[in-house]
Amino acid sequence: MADSSWRRERLSRPLFRWAAAALPAMSETERAAIEAGDVWWDAELFTGTPDWRKLLDTPPASLSAEEQAFLDGPVAELCAMIDDWRINWELRDLPADIWAFLKARRFFGMIIPRQYGGLGFSAYAHSEVVRRISTRSVAVAVTVMVPNSLGPGELLLHFGTQAQRDHWLPRLADGRDIPCFGLTSPEAGSDAASMVDTGVVCRGTWEGQETLGIRLNWHKRYITLGPVATVLGLAFKLRDPDGLLGGAAELGITVALVPTDTPGVEIGRRHLPAMQVFQNGPNQGRDVFIPLEAIVGGPERAGQGWEMLMTALAAGRGISLPSLAAASCVFAAHTSGAYARIREQFGIAIGKFEGVQEKLGRMAALAYQVDAARRLTCAGLDAGHKPAVISAIMKYHATERMRVAINDAMDVHAGKAVIDGPRNYLGNIYRAVPVGITVEGANILTRCLIIFGQGAIRAHPFLMQEMAALADADPRRGLDAFDRVFWRHAGHAARNTLRAIGRGWTGGRFAPAPRAAGVAAPYYRQLNRYAAAFALVADAALGSLGGALKRKEAISGRLGDILAELYLLSAVLKRWHDEGRQAADLPLVQWCMESGFATIESSLDGVLANLPGRAVAAVLRLACLPWGVRRRGPADAVTQACAALLLEPSAARERLLPGLARPRAGEAVHDLETAFELAARHADLLDAVRRAGSDHPLPETWSAEQRDAVEAARAAAAKVIEVDSFEPHALRSHAMP
Repeated sequence: MADSSWRRERLSRPLFRWAAAALPAMSETERAAIEAGDVWWDAELFTGTPDWRKLLDTPPASLSAEEQAFLDGPVAELCAMIDDWRINWELRDLPADIWAFLKARRFFGMIIPRQYGGLGFSAYAHSEVVRRISTRSVAVAVTVMVPNSLGPGELLLHFGTQAQRDHWLPRLADGRDIPCFGLTSPEAGSDAASMVDTGVVCRGTWEGQETLGIRLNWHKRYITLGPVATVLGLAFKLRDPDGLLGGAAELGITVALVPTDTPGVEIGRRHLPAMQVFQNGPNQGRDVFIPLEAIVGGPERAGQGWEMLMTALAAGRGISLPSLAAASCVFAAHTSGAYARIREQFGIAIGKFEGVQEKLGRMAALAYQVDAARRLTCAGLDAGHKPAVISAIMKYHATERMRVAINDAMDVHAGKAVIDGPRNYLGNIYRAVPVGITVEGANILTRCLIIFGQGAIRAHPFLMQEMAALADADPRRGLDAFDRVFWRHAGHAARNTLRAIGRGWTGGRFAPAPRAAGVAAPYYRQLNRYAAAFALVADAALGSLGGALKRKEAISGRLGDILAELYLLSAVLKRWHDEGRQAADLPLVQWCMESGFATIESSLDGVLANLPGRAVAAVLRLACLPWGVRRRGPADAVTQACAALLLEPSAARERLLPGLARPRAGEAVHDLETAFELAARHADLLDAVRRAGSDHPLPETWSAEQRDAVEAARAAAAKVIEVDSFEPHALRSHAMP
């Protein structure tokens, strides 16, 4: 007891004072963002000693019989209805029959429980639906994803009063009401908390009765479904200057539901985001009066809007855009592999050129990795977790990998992907990439401020407890709590230091691996090495920079990259394990691992090269990177092995590219698949023709069946290679106003 008292007074108290001074001031909006959701596998990674058995024992994401039936039935039917060229070029909107179908089949109610008339789907089913539709049309996918993401439905489920749920949720589920959510304004983009949209508590008339309510004025933009919405979830800053509620004058960000037919609401105008025609536009409100009961959760929830938004985003950000990104990566790999097989230049298929294989191999591996991470994230969500940091990782890294994969696909297709028309199945996805990069938290912000900035506090095993102790209004109680937590933290850091040194100097060769690892054991060992290094460097950066780390965005971004790679690589190993450790898939696993290890070492090197405390950086480098940056990324042979999986029909290709919506006969992707199948089926005949030279007639000894097969394969390839052209009047008739 005496020793504990001596430690507290002589050691902990000075450290307590130093930490209190070093700790940055935290606003209520920052606190709400950090405390939103919870932690899961990210917290394991932050310990420096992740429990791999816990990961491998996590049940894989799966569909119920009802969810599978919905995919096989209504989703397949919807996909067959979609003509993306007509939607984007001719109608610039979804056709009326698709709007009606989405409402009738309750696509807008996937997250709404059955008791309210919704589908009550799991996160994985929600993700699978969005993913499947995304392989047919970005516009339709976004239209479906938004009502099931951040918006009135999600907010009502978490925070709504029972009366609000009973009224709104059945109407949202069956499409009688179309929701949108108004957050972004001209003054407040990524910094949504700086919005100037206001609501003032006052008395007014609602449905013929005088009542206490709110008079709203706002100007929002970039609001998806806004032009056609019937109910607007609105974020604004609430003020009560006359004290009508009996509390503070400035109540803060509040969320309310505003029917769009309320006098003063202006909707209908449209934006055209990167030539994507999903409904998106600005809206305004001038002196719009609503009753206090319109606040989500009722009047007692006034001022709690930011907490609501952060809580809703904690899960939703990990589903919608990552699902679209996963679909895009798979679609890019599928179409590029098929095209590279049938397109010939210089007398050979372009898929045999190493330069093309470099692109194909990367696309294959990214498709494998992003979908692995999507599945793992959905498994966590369906297990009841709401991992805010993992959701941010998924939003950023899935969409960034989508950008790489689509760019690679454009390179492989070359002119075929540049000329727009019904035959171009890549151009619209390419144009849509910036939308995914920008929305739900711009990627620069997400990387530099959220992933590590939030993760360092939320997922760290001790930091939140230390911060709570430092913020305690009772200094004595705070010191006691700090003393207990800090020395546990110190012991943890000491053990991580020893682990990092031991594994760094031995290259991780003796780090543990789970028994089920099999041939992947070296990868688990390396991840254990890098997890220990990350935990040590993260602690050192937090300790040496303190509150200044908020302003060191480049360092924070690199630390976030390391945490993200650890998560994504964990997902790859989990997928390989769940799918039966297929030997044919090992090149994909190897590519992801070698690429990720190179990124981790490069990011560690970047952090250590830029830490202001050079002595600390030197010690950390000696511990974590004693031999320097040695990882070079995937070898050419590995990349080529990944590319080969896309160039031949196989079970491995089917595992890599599951869940693609089937194209309709006569569509460009259907023609591509037909040509690919014919090229693979008649490969020997086509190779014989190629060796003889294209100018030579087919051998007279060949049967009519063989001749027909070659001609059919040639004709199918020629049909795919063709691009669109238009009469001038056809282009003029679809000019934008």
